[in-house]
Amino acid sequence: MSEQELPGAARDVLTTADQDSGIELARHLADIATVMLAPSKASTAAQRIVWLAVATMDGCDEAALCVHGVLNPAPAGSAPIDQLDALQAQAGQGPCVDALGGLDTIYVPDLLDDRSWPLFSPEAVRHGFRSALAYRLSFEGSTVGALQLYAQLPAAFNASERAQGLIFASYAALALSLAQAQEVEEHRIENLESALSSREVIGQAQGILMERERITAAQAFQLLRRSSQHLNLKLRTVAQDVVDTGTVPREPPVPPV
Repeated sequence: MSEQELPGAARDVLTTADQDSGIELARHLADIATVMLAPSKASTAAQRIVWLAVATMDGCDEAALCVHGVLNPAPAGSAPIDQLDALQAQAGQGPCVDALGGLDTIYVPDLLDDRSWPLFSPEAVRHGFRSALAYRLSFEGSTVGALQLYAQLPAAFNASERAQGLIFASYAALALSLAQAQEVEEHRIENLESALSSREVIGQAQGILMERERITAAQAFQLLRRSSQHLNLKLRTVAQDVVDTGTVPREPPVPPV
């Protein structure tokens, strides 16, 4: 009997069940997003994505994440997964290679029958995996990585689970991009603070030299610069030594005429 033929009460029960299932899935994905998108370093975000994939994706027994657009697996997988990732990098074939190459979704129901990757698939089977599912992680048009799911059973990922995996991959791409952007910004701020600190130390050293040597600010700076080149030290290091010790930096020797 089709859904259209069910009595009204039965249709209402079916509809309610579908709605409850959809609400539960939405809550499940929201919980995943909350954990995945928590602020963190890029390396931490990558490990978190791998852990969440195994813990929350139905049918998934192992997972791997290649980031920065290259086969550089996140340090969260098992030894067999690390070996399979290394094989993909060396052979230039496999799910992650295809995902990084631009394919959005790659699904192989049974690696035992696969002929696309003659080196990778037999090795994956030897390690006990029969299904493979991979997603390209893209953000604002750029590939930021690839997520691969492994299963010990053939045909382990049905259409619903593959769709759920696509949503998971979207969250993963966003989480990686946000973590990478945060690291870039933190690095920029650190460089700016370091530059400001260096300028302050150099200014203090100039002041000391101006007072001791009775020279101008420009002359003091040139003295610091020449000493930096002669000693093969950074200008800030020479200036810090002047501030700490009050010692006038050594002038480079004058070459004989």
